[in-house]
Amino acid sequence: MTIRSERDRHVVTLTIDREKKLNALDYPTIDALLAELDRIDADDTVRAVILTGAGGRAFSAGADIPSLAASIAGGPERALREFVRRGHTLTRRIEEFPKPVIVAVNGLAFGGGCEITEAAPLAVAAEHATFAKPEITLGFPPPFGGSQRLPRHVGRKRGLELILTGDPIPAARAAEIGLVNSVVPADELLDAARNLADRIIRHAPTAVAACLRAVTRGINLPIDEGLAVEAAAFAATVPTDGVRDGIRRFLDRSSAGSSADSSPGSPSGSSSGSSARSAS
Repeated sequence: MTIRSERDRHVVTLTIDREKKLNALDYPTIDALLAELDRIDADDTVRAVILTGAGGRAFSAGADIPSLAASIAGGPERALREFVRRGHTLTRRIEEFPKPVIVAVNGLAFGGGCEITEAAPLAVAAEHATFAKPEITLGFPPPFGGSQRLPRHVGRKRGLELILTGDPIPAARAAEIGLVNSVVPADELLDAARNLADRIIRHAPTAVAACLRAVTRGINLPIDEGLAVEAAAFAATVPTDGVRDGIRRFLDRSSAGSSADSSPGSPSGSSSGSSARSAS
């Protein structure tokens, strides 16, 4: 198997396990990753996914070039069917996944590895991680959605600089332009990703899914259409246990706070008592 799956309570860590090939994405690996995501999607007890690469050198070096070369040799239609559509399916699945996917970039993220990072809603990088869009050196544009997502995320000029030069950038620069959320020492990477996951899954799964859906579907729409997406996401949560429980907890805390403020032992009660005694 080229994808390893490990579960710790409500979080599943998926590891691209082709270390000797720098975790390059050949067709069986992409298909296996899609199958794992389908399995996780169907399991309501899984709340979040961490996606990383085996070893410490690479998250993923991108597409497996021998696989790509064979598809290209068959002409445009075969290349589109076998390569581009498969890549689009993977990155779209990650982008639209109803549970948070956190990419833990443990080394280089080139080509398809960078495009997975762009598609994921959240990403944490090790200090030694590097990012690049080297497709132009092979004679074609990014084929897994990178020509569209990267400029939308980091801005047209920043995106085009990476796409047109193929030059790598370090993790610190990736964080600066918004490609990743944070940069941590390599030995803290998975813990940082898990901490981020835990901070999310403490909230109701219906609320998390609604937030993901609202942002992902609305981010590239005109504001009025985006607000309609937001309203629909909100409406879908209204009848859920997450809303009922969340509001009940808030009202209970507010009620408890009000009672404490007016109790004899509260600061306000003590102050009133002292004033009364002084007046007498």
